[in-house]
Amino acid sequence: MNKKTNNRSIDSRRFPVSAERISEKGTHFRVWAPERKSVKLVMNPRGEEIDSSQWPVEVELQKEENGYFSVIVQEPCVGGLYRYLLDDDPQPYPDPASRFQPQGPHGPSQVIDALTFEWTDAAWPGVEAHSQVIYEMHIGTFTHEGTWVAAAKELPELARLGVTVLEIMPVADFPGRFGWGYDGVNLFAPTRLYGTPDEFRFFVNEAHAVGLGVILDVVFNHLGPDGNYLGKFSNDYFSARYQCDWGDALNFDGSNSAPVREYVLANAAYWIKEFHLDGLRLDATQQIFDSSPVNIIAAIVKTVRSAGAPRKTFVIGENEPQDAKLFLTPEQGGFGIDALWNDDFHHAAMVAMTGRADAYYSDYRGLAQEFVSTLKRGFLYQGQWYSWQHKNRGTPVLDMPPVKFVNFIQNHDQLANSGSGKRIHLLTSPNRYRALTALFLLAPQTPMLFQGQEFAATSPFFYFADHKEDIAYLVARGRSEFLAQFRSLATPEMQARLPDPRDPVTFTHSKLNLNDRYQHKEEYALHSDLLRLRREDPVFQVCQQSQRIDGAVLSLDAWVIRFFGGKPGDDRLLLVNLSRDLHLVPAPEPLLAPPPGCVWDAMWSSEDPRYGGLGMPPWPAEDNWYLQGESAVVLHPVSQPPKDTKS
Repeated sequence: MNKKTNNRSIDSRRFPVSAERISEKGTHFRVWAPERKSVKLVMNPRGEEIDSSQWPVEVELQKEENGYFSVIVQEPCVGGLYRYLLDDDPQPYPDPASRFQPQGPHGPSQVIDALTFEWTDAAWPGVEAHSQVIYEMHIGTFTHEGTWVAAAKELPELARLGVTVLEIMPVADFPGRFGWGYDGVNLFAPTRLYGTPDEFRFFVNEAHAVGLGVILDVVFNHLGPDGNYLGKFSNDYFSARYQCDWGDALNFDGSNSAPVREYVLANAAYWIKEFHLDGLRLDATQQIFDSSPVNIIAAIVKTVRSAGAPRKTFVIGENEPQDAKLFLTPEQGGFGIDALWNDDFHHAAMVAMTGRADAYYSDYRGLAQEFVSTLKRGFLYQGQWYSWQHKNRGTPVLDMPPVKFVNFIQNHDQLANSGSGKRIHLLTSPNRYRALTALFLLAPQTPMLFQGQEFAATSPFFYFADHKEDIAYLVARGRSEFLAQFRSLATPEMQARLPDPRDPVTFTHSKLNLNDRYQHKEEYALHSDLLRLRREDPVFQVCQQSQRIDGAVLSLDAWVIRFFGGKPGDDRLLLVNLSRDLHLVPAPEPLLAPPPGCVWDAMWSSEDPRYGGLGMPPWPAEDNWYLQGESAVVLHPVSQPPKDTKS
């Protein structure tokens, strides 16, 4: 075999680790294993399914000065399978930065050539934070097939609906036949369950072709409990200084942490460069621990920007404590994230729709004041006492633009946390659901739909994870204990009915039935029309760019939001009433006053029969208003006809 083992230059590599084809030189293998004396590459260049003990190639990697080992193999080996032997350990291990694991995390790695895919998205500008509608998607349950190719067929319909950005739940490879992806162990390897890496690229290319951006949910706070071999290469991958809720925290600030930071930053750049992704969503940032002068989150954001340039990129974070530092600029001492998920909006909406204020909903009432405040100020908790946690929660973000907040009334976590996995439209009245959907989709903050929400999907969404028996038992028990914070779910009757995460039925029941899109035409029309109004109405558009709104409480369960247009007097009113019919007598609220020379008239109503409503009478040009119970209405100004002056 013709090989070169004295290579020390990595100038032509795109990323610091893994196997990469380097022009005509061959394939360069590089791995970090600072505590090891020797690393050998064992490989089957042709990728045949034969026992690894019979693989024909074994190559010694040369140790570099900084704990890395590397070698160039000149024989063609794209598609070949390989593992590493470490010192005298007889068990070979997959590459910690494997680009693909065709047999799963415990199997061999495969050499992938990312440069052969024929992209057609050269004109794609990327994605910025403004004017987006996000759609959270789990590839394994979005279609019956659960593959990239099947999901790609549905992309034109999502674009027609008004979605602009797909947020894909994690795809880093994990063990088993199904899972959410938050227990990934091969951070560079898109899971074989959904298809090949090139099929992932095909999906992104097709999304860009129909005008959809794609961002990926990534987990940098821990790795999963099964198939994680990083510790075999170095104990310094993980930190004992911090307690992560789900496993060992990654080492971003301890001894020998620089290569770990390099590993994660390379991963962030990898998704952007080799899959043309438009950004990332960072999972549970409060569990990413780093006391370095440059926090790893800030470094990730900077890396994403650089990797995507000149295309625009979009980085979202999840941060339960609601720390404003995440989306302050680096010049302000922040991390530069574009937006954060807004749990406060969801929690208030859930209480309003279900009447339940248990567990982590305890500090919400679902009343008018909360909705006025969250539309005006983003987060509800910006440093006040938070009874559920017995501490203050949040930091001030009073002047942040609305684009900094991602609102939702469904997501993967919250659906599964209901115990039943039921969609929210099944837990509230149809009228109330339509009214709050109007608020959700017309609010100036960025809305995020969860797959199937747009057509009132009949399928639930459960927590599912196919772990081996000992881990599966612990996961199921942990899940039951977590849900027991809800008093109703702590009862023996409900505990007995909680779905088993490892049961394949739990997974298959969570798959969307895309026929619901055609069976539930009223719900689909509701979302389509509201997204069109959000997209095409100039007043709603301008209010997404800046905080050009105000609001007022009309009763405990009714409120008004005034959207101020770019032209004087060209405003919109959104009136929401979640209680019984309300007669506004008297009406001393100034926001209800029409612009000079105009009267208000209805331009949209949640009670339109097109959406399954029972209709709304003509809006009165004079006299006080009746707000129908459990409804929302959008008003716009029209010129007031001259009054008849005849005596």
